[in-house]
Amino acid sequence: KVEGIVQEEMDKFAKISGRQYHVVDYVGAADAENVIVVMGSGAETVEEAIEYLNAHGAKLGVLKVHLYRPFPTESFLKALPKTVKTVSVLDRTKESGSLGEPLYLDVVTALSQAFSNGKLASLPKIYGGRYGLSSKEFTPAMAKAVFDNAVSAAPINGFTVGINDDLTHKSLAYDASFEVEPDDVVRAVFFGLGADGTVGANKNSIKIIAEDAGKYGQGYFVYDSRKSGSMTTSHLRFSDNPIRSAYLITSADFVACHQFQFMNKVDILRIAKDGATFLLNAPYKADEVWDHLPIEVQEEILAKHLKFYTINAVEVARATGMGQRINTVMQTCFFAISNILPKDEAIAQIKAAIKKTYSKKGDAIVQKNYAAVDASLEHLFEVSYPDHVTSKFHRQAPVPADAPKFVQGLTATLIADNGDSIKTSDLQEVVDGTWPTATTQYEKRCIATEVPVWDANTCIQCGKCSIVCPHGVIRMKVASEEELKNAPATLKTADYKGKEFAGKKFMLQISPEDCTGCGVCVTACPAKNKENPELHAINMDHIENHLEAEKANWKFFETLPYVKRTEVAKNLPKTTQMIQPLFEFSGACAGCGETPYIKLLTQLFGDRMVVANATGCSSIYSGNLPTTPYCKDEKGHGPAWANSLFEDNAEFGLGMRISIDHEEVTAKTLLESMKAELGEVAEKILSNPLSNDMEIDAQRDNVAALRAKLAAMNSEEAKHLSEIADYLIKKSVWIIGGDGWAYDIGFGGVDHVIASGRNVNILVVDTGVYSNTGGQQSKATPMGASAKFATAGKELPKKDLAMIAMSYGNVYVAQVAMGANDMQVIKAMNEAEAYDGPSLIIAYCPCINQGLNMADGLSHQKNAVETGSWPLFRFNPLNETAGKAPLTLDSKAPSKPLADFMSSETRFQVVNKMNPARYEELLEKAQKNVNDKHTLLEYMSQYK
Repeated sequence: KVEGIVQEEMDKFAKISGRQYHVVDYVGAADAENVIVVMGSGAETVEEAIEYLNAHGAKLGVLKVHLYRPFPTESFLKALPKTVKTVSVLDRTKESGSLGEPLYLDVVTALSQAFSNGKLASLPKIYGGRYGLSSKEFTPAMAKAVFDNAVSAAPINGFTVGINDDLTHKSLAYDASFEVEPDDVVRAVFFGLGADGTVGANKNSIKIIAEDAGKYGQGYFVYDSRKSGSMTTSHLRFSDNPIRSAYLITSADFVACHQFQFMNKVDILRIAKDGATFLLNAPYKADEVWDHLPIEVQEEILAKHLKFYTINAVEVARATGMGQRINTVMQTCFFAISNILPKDEAIAQIKAAIKKTYSKKGDAIVQKNYAAVDASLEHLFEVSYPDHVTSKFHRQAPVPADAPKFVQGLTATLIADNGDSIKTSDLQEVVDGTWPTATTQYEKRCIATEVPVWDANTCIQCGKCSIVCPHGVIRMKVASEEELKNAPATLKTADYKGKEFAGKKFMLQISPEDCTGCGVCVTACPAKNKENPELHAINMDHIENHLEAEKANWKFFETLPYVKRTEVAKNLPKTTQMIQPLFEFSGACAGCGETPYIKLLTQLFGDRMVVANATGCSSIYSGNLPTTPYCKDEKGHGPAWANSLFEDNAEFGLGMRISIDHEEVTAKTLLESMKAELGEVAEKILSNPLSNDMEIDAQRDNVAALRAKLAAMNSEEAKHLSEIADYLIKKSVWIIGGDGWAYDIGFGGVDHVIASGRNVNILVVDTGVYSNTGGQQSKATPMGASAKFATAGKELPKKDLAMIAMSYGNVYVAQVAMGANDMQVIKAMNEAEAYDGPSLIIAYCPCINQGLNMADGLSHQKNAVETGSWPLFRFNPLNETAGKAPLTLDSKAPSKPLADFMSSETRFQVVNKMNPARYEELLEKAQKNVNDKHTLLEYMSQYK
């Protein structure tokens, strides 16, 4: 009955929409001999392939299943041509251990039973296979390969298409050049950088062409999990007829590269067809750009007879106040060159789209975009190029020649945007799910248009620029004159200001290829140039003015040793920043407010950290392929990192603590039982309190000596102790995640962990929204703020996670904000790690979803503290034993009204613009909450 009921509903839908579906639809030759059975979007691709192949003499068909369970056997048999000899069933899933995938098994059962019951005269040969796994493409060429397999001399059952499986040899080979797209389809591909606005502009272009010009439009957007700073690829199709090509473009009429650095790293033009148009954003004039292209790029332009245009979109964006967002400029150029719409009409439509998209952000933003549109065509030029290659250099290798073998192989393939070429055998090294750390250093994305430049004469050596650097590209070291004798002439130094390293030279060095150009370091710098007060000790400048010199400086700088943890007091920005960060060059957004906290943790405890990371922004930039930002020191020590799920990360981290403690007890028990044989080394290990870095370093030496003795012993006990001896060195367990995890989805786990009494440390990087999924409201969202899908302004106050934790009485709790008080952050982290029990640090993190200029993130943190929106405090249960109040209030009473803070961020002002009365009501309530909270904290700070 279900089959009939569903068909009736489909018929009703057809009357309303004009689109007729059946529980099983058949498309193809009436006398088809070979058919494919498939569900979902793959059906359109198969249909497109068979139309082309049937037009060239084939007899093929496709059965599109629209009702899966209960399987519509009657409709299926009715739709199946009587002439069919082979049936190939495609499943987009992998059912390990089964005899076949779900749809395949249902088709086999339906046909076998029909044959047994006499409803089918003959039983066709049935083959099953997988497609589209791991986001792999499914193209007409692959559909053809499935048909070819069915009629081959030795058909493969249980095949895979789209993946090169050279281990089971069950993957189907296909001709990637096979295309069936109609000639009337305009295909355009755009390569941009995450957060440069390319994807957003292309979505607007589709709307303009499809909605206003009456054409059909389609867009597919390819990017990794990094929210900004990685390559984005937009695949756009336009036509006067419906577009059914549900796959990425492989042969484009128009190719645009919005970031010049890609030309030296990725084969952008492989996707361009012969005679295509190529638009390049370049920092060079039209008569200069040709000579700045690699040999390989010039060869492709010549071989494919490309029509070549260029514009300095970055300069246009700067001049019109758009900053680094070049999307409007490049979009205007696309319409001017492509002739999809008349130029004047296109510009009018672009401006209309700008007003619709950005009006809620204020008229100033709209006018800047208008100015960018008007200025674009004046700076767009066609490039006349010679008929031969003139370049003197080749495209840059994806990774340096001195990179490890693994990085040279799998990682380099991914960086070069060739991930689809990876074979299953290439993954054998990581089959257990573990990936090597310290690989971001080989990526060298070089995505910044401006980089910080150090003024050694003005610098006061405070370390503030380094501690706030989100990507760890600003480093500090000291060295002797002897160590610097082979330094490049361009390396800047200054006499060290302080007693610790008197007589040595101080260096502050930037890695230009790893910088994102956020500018946070400049806003953090307190030093002023005496001759020009507008300049600091660190200032932004165009990367092309410094790239080669700073690359050489960085290479030499890396050969110099870092200060050891045992050589400095880890209580100041200056001293902590002399220590090597073991978290570097991540894929976080430019100006990210989360990563400075994680980087600082690794400088304080990184050589013995074990991290459980909740799913969210922090798990993406910490563990997302192709590279890993957690790294190792010169001895090979560094954080061990793992990500489980969103909802169980707290429990996951607690499990790490419990297992570490268990192994430590086991090791100590074995050590005690073998004291007589091991002698002094056993006593040294067991008596070491491990209360500071010097004692922990000594323990490492003790464990090395222990292993040397154990190696000469043949007992099972000695072997076991040697295997777990590292657990005799103190481990620092950190559970890291965002507010969406800690306040919402994982709160039950957080509560369970802090109630356990175990020695675990929790760091909550609090942005006030679900940042990784686009800025949805969480329980950490402050009152009055708008968020994605909740734009009216949050009615209730922010959940007080800190107060909940403090109510247990035995939990160390701190609320911190690096931009307001970096010393307090350092103190809180040191106290939390030293506390023998659960600790919770809640860190204020500026985020692009808050609607602010990320270069100003530090001032927003300071403003949040000064208005009382984010009070700073530390709750240490150990204070009670000294007769002190557990709570220390580290921020003063609010010195500004909350309105000062709320008026500075778009997330609040959206509410004000939509409904001023509601905004004022929420502001009044929020101000009362701030006042009440400060009164409570004041009381708690005096209560002993």
